[in-house]
Amino acid sequence: MSTFNKDNSFYSKSKTDKLDLDNKELKKQLPADVYRVAREKGTESPWSSSFETSKEIGTYYCAVCGNALFKSDTKFESGCGWPSFYEAISKESIIYTPDNSHGMKRVEVQCGRCEAHLGHLFEDGPPPTGLRYCINGVILDFEKAREAEKNYEEKQGD
Repeated sequence: MSTFNKDNSFYSKSKTDKLDLDNKELKKQLPADVYRVAREKGTESPWSSSFETSKEIGTYYCAVCGNALFKSDTKFESGCGWPSFYEAISKESIIYTPDNSHGMKRVEVQCGRCEAHLGHLFEDGPPPTGLRYCINGVILDFEKAREAEKNYEEKQGD
């Protein structure tokens, strides 16, 4: 799980409303490495994320806003140096944008709630989709399945 403080008005694992976040405010609240990826479309160094080799079972969320992005059962070892998934959690969780920067034609993936840059989508993944979502680990938050189930049950009791 990410270690930075999520005590902000826009981080929520239950809300799905679209966010229009002010970059100045985000820069104050997010760690520099998260801000660089989320808003400046940066890339972390390959093999620098603990999520690259993680085998934990659970859900990956946007570290900026808490939007659910990927289930761990769609994660696979791609050998590219970044956490890779073959399917997003839902159609609404990701925004797909053409990216022709650096002399390449590729598809940028952004958070469907806050539009944070996540990484890129390639068509060299495993079955059943043939897709590889290559995601910066610093932009991910993770919740183990047991923790998620417990939180869900607690919310149902409220």
